[in-house]
Amino acid sequence: MKCDVISLANKKAGTIELDDSVFGLEVRGDLLARAVNWQLAKRRSGDHKVKGRSEVSGRKGKPFAQKGSGRARQGTLRAPQMRGGGQVFGPIVRDHSHNLPKKVRRLALKSALSAKQAEGKLIVIEDAKSKTPKTADLSKQVSVMGWGRALVIDGAEVDKNFALAARNIIGLDVLPTAGANVYDILRRDTLVLTKDAVEKLVERLK
Repeated sequence: MKCDVISLANKKAGTIELDDSVFGLEVRGDLLARAVNWQLAKRRSGDHKVKGRSEVSGRKGKPFAQKGSGRARQGTLRAPQMRGGGQVFGPIVRDHSHNLPKKVRRLALKSALSAKQAEGKLIVIEDAKSKTPKTADLSKQVSVMGWGRALVIDGAEVDKNFALAARNIIGLDVLPTAGANVYDILRRDTLVLTKDAVEKLVERLK
């Protein structure tokens, strides 16, 4: 399929052919969900921890006599039912990440790109380069474009001035092609690709 290419000045700069095997697939919501869950699970630190009955402070002996007090019998102050006792089945330090096959990850990324294309929220620009690292200049251009919350994916490397100018604009993210992922594509309303990014993505996913 063909797609118009525009410049950062919001002027048409030609057309580009988008590969149907990457940008024209049927959207698979199940794969998108699996990929997002996989990414978010990898981000979790897993350092939550509570003390069990073997770790809380307190003497091991009986807190009071078995008989004569009129109270329920107790064996230790560390028991979960006692005030200050250990937690039962509480969270422990662990790794939340899980495996996801490469084929599923690749297909999920294709599905995310195809979803943006199908929704009409995929924009291809000539390049993402800025002469100066001024946020104000880039902010005006983004406002004219009407991108809103957008993700810009460049080629192998991101232009330094463009990255510096974009980092203070709320809702605008910039990534190299290697960093393209399902979660960041879906969490932004508009996906902006450079011509170089389109070539790199097709080369990576085809």
